[in-house]
Amino acid sequence: MAERRIGVAFIGTGAVTAYHHLPGLRLDPRAELVAICDADPDLVARRKVEWGVPIASTDAEAVCRRDEVDAVIIATPNDTHRPIALAAARAGKHVMCEKPLGLSAGEVREMYEAARDAGVVHMTAFTYRFAPSMRYLRHLLRSGALGTPRHFRSQRFLDWPETSWGWRQYRDRAGAGDLFDMTIHRIDFAIDLLGPIARVCGAVARFAPRDRTVDGRPCKPSEVDDWSSLIGEFHCGATGVWEGTTLAKGYHRDGFGHEWAEINGSEGSAVYRLHEPNVILLGKTGQDLAPVNVPDEYLKPADSPRNPGEGAPATVFRYDLMWEFLSAIAEKRPAVPSFLDGYNAQVVADSVLESHAKRTWIEIPEPRP
Repeated sequence: MAERRIGVAFIGTGAVTAYHHLPGLRLDPRAELVAICDADPDLVARRKVEWGVPIASTDAEAVCRRDEVDAVIIATPNDTHRPIALAAARAGKHVMCEKPLGLSAGEVREMYEAARDAGVVHMTAFTYRFAPSMRYLRHLLRSGALGTPRHFRSQRFLDWPETSWGWRQYRDRAGAGDLFDMTIHRIDFAIDLLGPIARVCGAVARFAPRDRTVDGRPCKPSEVDDWSSLIGEFHCGATGVWEGTTLAKGYHRDGFGHEWAEINGSEGSAVYRLHEPNVILLGKTGQDLAPVNVPDEYLKPADSPRNPGEGAPATVFRYDLMWEFLSAIAEKRPAVPSFLDGYNAQVVADSVLESHAKRTWIEIPEPRP
């Protein structure tokens, strides 16, 4: 008799789910989509037909309690992540959640402890860890090929319209803007590459009022940042610099924007770029940085059925997030990155806001399990 497939529910059926999570799920023969949920009844009714899913609801907690559901994917507004994740943990469901996990490190800690204590697989959707050049950069760093790491550098520049972000531009729903939406990803993979951050100083700024909707109607102005930056010192002795903005004119790049993450070590430098995720830039003293194709073994997880030669490279690596989550469930092991990783990144992001408010460096507490 065939083993029962993992029953997955999508809670939040917007663009991220449609473009990333659903294609990733459909590639995986070990799982099936059994339920969807969204606060918008019209959207959930449309997705039920489009996606051919048997259960559709606007009640997230009820979906978490259903017997058909083994795992939930949370892709809803930031202020709803905590209650849904806690409901999933109470129901004994595995849970992956979009970032930021919560509005503060305190909320995220509660989510992590609930999932940990319930013994369920928990995962933060830090998608960019799965980019092939990022995976290869991690290998080069840990193998010693770059020598002792000295500097980390991250740029994430987007050319987005200056119209309303909807719920994303209000503190009570989003927590912060570019810092929580984009820079937090780069904080996470910096910690993954170089270990814990010891202290930071940072700043945020808001330039666009975003007081008009796309169709020109007036709305409440934005309360969150559209630029964020920080300087950090790692426990390993390396330094880091991060900058992100949604207002970099001319950085559209077919919607992917500009992303550059660089490690300078004592023996060499390596650069990951989002728009060419299957190519890494490498250089040593006396040379210029030069493109090198990422070796085949880093283009996708070893057992994944995904063909890395199909689709837009800057899109398809995102499907590997779902493969990792389902693999952790099937193999009865922790998922990477976990809610604890989401918590550690959130502590740093919260510290950036504190640093800006106090105009001072902030010490980061030692990570704890």
